[in-house]
Amino acid sequence: MGPLRCVRTVLASFFGHRYGGAVGAELAGGKSCSIALATLLTLASPAAVHAFAPQDATAQTAMDTMAQRMQACALCHGKEGRATRAGYFPRIAGKPAGYLFNQLKNFQEGRRSNQTMNQFLLTMSDDYLHEIADYFAALDLPYPPAASSGLDAAQQGLAQSLALHGAPERKIPACVTCHGSQLAGRLPATPGLLSLPAFYLSGQLGAWRTNTRKAKAPDCMADIAKRLEPEEIDALAHWLSSQSLPAGTQPERASTQLLPLACGSAGR
Repeated sequence: MGPLRCVRTVLASFFGHRYGGAVGAELAGGKSCSIALATLLTLASPAAVHAFAPQDATAQTAMDTMAQRMQACALCHGKEGRATRAGYFPRIAGKPAGYLFNQLKNFQEGRRSNQTMNQFLLTMSDDYLHEIADYFAALDLPYPPAASSGLDAAQQGLAQSLALHGAPERKIPACVTCHGSQLAGRLPATPGLLSLPAFYLSGQLGAWRTNTRKAKAPDCMADIAKRLEPEEIDALAHWLSSQSLPAGTQPERASTQLLPLACGSAGR
């Protein structure tokens, strides 16, 4: 069976279909599908794990931990969710739980588009999404070391000015205003930005500019991204990606000050 058909078959089985008929026959006949199903089960809710896992007590005990179930996330997000700058996928370890939950809901409800994430989250309950968010938020893991941004002096100055001061005349607030003075995030639901892959950062800002990424209204980041020039996005993404944080850095506590823009997802 081809890999794409295998994935579709496994997803069909995992997300609510019985093992009978063509699905059952394809799963029974393909070792690769069995492996894929095992991977998907690591993301399953406890009820789903117990429904599909072998009835051996030892196997059930080994699988019924969040750390075990979340191993599937490492395939894209890196070991323990602390993705490096290499590649496209973001770090999720240590992000505020409110932010992680909001993003899981955005994927589940179609405000963000990624076929794998959309399918994985299709039938998960809010309670289980909160468990996933809480698990990754609690991970206190080191950040990758600072690296060269590849920017020239003018580009670096532009990016640093936007991050620390914004462009008030264009209604662009400084990144630190919402994302924390160290850009490590702010509770309850604003993410850290430093050390994320530059391609990821520029891709997300570009997605907001083209309305292919959305958040709950009012969508403040869409407004900001549309006010940035492409060259500003590129410089800012590379500058943020090249920075690092000391070990043990945590998101800041919630601020009592009003945000510079109304933001539908910042307070959850």
